[in-house]
This record gives sequence, C-alpha cells and structure tokens, in this order.
Amino acid sequence: MRSRVLAIVAVAALSAGAPYAACAADPRYPDWPCNQLKVPEISIAAVWAGPPIDDVRETWQNDPQIRDLVDRLSARRTAMEEAEKSIAQFIVGDAAAKEDRAKRLFAGLVETLNTQRSQVMTGIERTTRKQKALAGKIRADALELRTLQDAAEHDQAKVEELTNQVAWSTRVFEDRRKTINYVCEVPGLIERRLFGLARAIQQAME
Repeated sequence: MRSRVLAIVAVAALSAGAPYAACAADPRYPDWPCNQLKVPEISIAAVWAGPPIDDVRETWQNDPQIRDLVDRLSARRTAMEEAEKSIAQFIVGDAAAKEDRAKRLFAGLVETLNTQRSQVMTGIERTTRKQKALAGKIRADALELRTLQDAAEHDQAKVEELTNQVAWSTRVFEDRRKTINYVCEVPGLIERRLFGLARAIQQAME
C-alpha cells in the first residue's frame, strides 16, 4: 500500500512541477524555467545614461584601484549605501577626470555583473536539464513500482528498494524545484544592482 501511494504522490509532484520543468516561455531557450523572460545580456542603454564607454572597455582592468573597487561593488554583500559612498570618494577631480573615472568604473561593473548574471543563468539551465532527466526517471520508476505492486507475485525486496529510490528521487526533485524558484530571482537582482550603481556613478560624475 505504501509503495502504491508513494508512486501516485511522485507522479503528482512531477505534474505540479511540469510547467517549469518541461515548458519554456520562449522557445529559443527550452531549458529556461523562470517566469521572467530570458535576456542573455544586460543592455547598457537600459542602465546607463552617461557618456559612451567603448573607448575604455578594454582598459579598465589596467588600473588596480578600479579592479578592486569593481570587485567590492559587484559583490551583493556590499550594501548599496556603502557602495554609493565608495563611488563618491572615487570619482573626484575636474570634469575630465571625473568622466574618465566614471566611464572606466562603469565599464568594469557592466562586464563583471554581466558575467555573474550569465553564470547564474547557465547554472539555472543546467539544473533544469537535470530536472528533466530526473523527472523521466521518477516516472519510469513509479510506473515500474505500480506494475510490481499489481503483480500476483512480486519480489518484496525489489518493491522496497524501488520505493526508497522513488522517495529519494522525488525529494531531490522537489528540493531542486524550490532552489530554482529562488535562484530565478537572482538575474533580476543583479540587473537592478547594476542600475543602482550606474545611477550613483552618474550622480558622482555630475
């Protein structure tokens, strides 16, 4: 009886998770499970109203001070209030010096945060592929378990082994589902952080 109920529960759990595990809002990204549409890269125009940064995108890493500041500002553990103070202390001098520092700092932040965001999204899609594979395995094991249970004579040891396997796989599936739901928020958090940092840089430059 326990194995039959477990099989039904496992299939029901997978059915509840099917919209994110098997479907995608954008067919171009079949492994993207989040409600938010996948945008592979943050558009500079969407977060930056300052001067063009094309001339400094390859040079910001040459300045150790900027590299260190980018690392600190891009870390989400750094509070925005602290980040804004650091930006104001860094962007100093005459108008030309301020613009140069602002451009190079923003160039470093947009590259670093875009990379972080891309890594998070790649991880989400990798986990989704694992979920799809696990879902197929759970369904197959649950069906086999019900077949064994319905047989006039069955191997009770095999039933128990498969019961435990379905229970464990279903637990892993549900834990991953909860994790994905949480991590789906991270790309948006990174984008909003970059927008806030860009605004602070522009204010300090002005």
